[in-house]
Amino acid sequence: MKLNRLKNVFDDQKIKNRVIAVYLGKSESTISLWRNNKRQPSLEEFYQIAKLLRVNIHSLIESTNWKDETAETYKDFAKKYIDKKNT
Repeated sequence: MKLNRLKNVFDDQKIKNRVIAVYLGKSESTISLWRNNKRQPSLEEFYQIAKLLRVNIHSLIESTNWKDETAETYKDFAKKYIDKKNT
């Protein structure tokens, strides 16, 4: 599942994993995992990257559009849970 847009942003701005790693005090392999959506940075790390690159933090994260989503909603789940608990 693709959660972040770091690869797109880093590629567009010619950002090197090594530089981000030194700035954040992380290993290059950690930055590579983030860049390739194998792991995710914390919210604070996203903020630090956005601040360093002077981009909106939202540009580092995949946008969400739930229009066509068919998964259960909170209301649906809560209703089932409460109904089940009351029986």
